[in-house]
Amino acid sequence: MDFRVGFGYDVHRLVENRDLVLGGVNIPHHMGLLGHSDADVLLHAVCDAILGAAGLGDIGMHFPDSDASFKDISSMILLENVAKKIKDAGLKLNNLDATIVAQAPKLAPYIPNMRHNIASCLKVEEGRVNIKATTTEGLGFTGKKEGIASYCVVTLRGL
Repeated sequence: MDFRVGFGYDVHRLVENRDLVLGGVNIPHHMGLLGHSDADVLLHAVCDAILGAAGLGDIGMHFPDSDASFKDISSMILLENVAKKIKDAGLKLNNLDATIVAQAPKLAPYIPNMRHNIASCLKVEEGRVNIKATTTEGLGFTGKKEGIASYCVVTLRGL
């Protein structure tokens, strides 16, 4: 059986007057993430991990911030596009494990909806998608509430 492993990472700065979107879920917060798209760091890390496992480059190669058509786009649309790319490559998600690093807000109540969104988009059971959230105990840019980061590892398998 053909198994592949990919790793993704993304970070965006927190700013005022932006929505906070993680895993395709709008999260009530007084700040949001700055980026060309909706700046969903979780989905960007997921996309990068999947593209890496498939040997298809990275998110910036497929959805460059120099392309106006991606301005303010939902990252769920980007993930749908990535899902199509791996299907066309004869691959499917086996499992995904992601961690969101944020000092605030508390994310646990939103994780079930994030898992559902990602699993639905990738057409897999929710049990194949795991999402965790952690803080950095006040250390670094995430601890100082300057930004949010996300890490993701995936395995893909041949169809």
